[in-house]
Amino acid sequence: MSYRVGLGYDVHRLAEGETLWLGGIRIPHDKGLVAHSDGDVLLHAICDALLGAAKLRDIGYHFPDTSSEFKNIDSKVLLDLTYQLVRRKGYLLVNLDATISAQQPRLMDFISSMEGAIAETLKVDIEAINIKATTTEKLGFEGREEGISAQAVVLIEKID
Repeated sequence: MSYRVGLGYDVHRLAEGETLWLGGIRIPHDKGLVAHSDGDVLLHAICDALLGAAKLRDIGYHFPDTSSEFKNIDSKVLLDLTYQLVRRKGYLLVNLDATISAQQPRLMDFISSMEGAIAETLKVDIEAINIKATTTEKLGFEGREEGISAQAVVLIEKID
């Protein structure tokens, strides 16, 4: 068996009048993330982690923000398409660990729903998905509530 690790990171700016999507679910908040797609930084970080682990470049290469095809797209669709690319190379997800950095809103009550949405999109056992959320103690752009970032690490396994 062959294993590979991938790391993903994404950040988007928060703004009033936008919808906040994180981990494939809508989060009630007075601000949302500004992006070409739905701006789901968590799913974008996961896509980059999966693509990197499989040596498939990055999310911008496969789904450029200059393409009208991906304008306002649901990031669960991007995650599904990403995992299809990974599977075509003969890999399966072993596990995923991710962290969202946001001062507001508090995300603890949404973590299990995010894990469920991700597991359902990837068609994997929910035990393979772990999501955490943290604040930055009011430091940096996340702490000033200017944006939200996410990091993800995945382990994939080559299936013979």
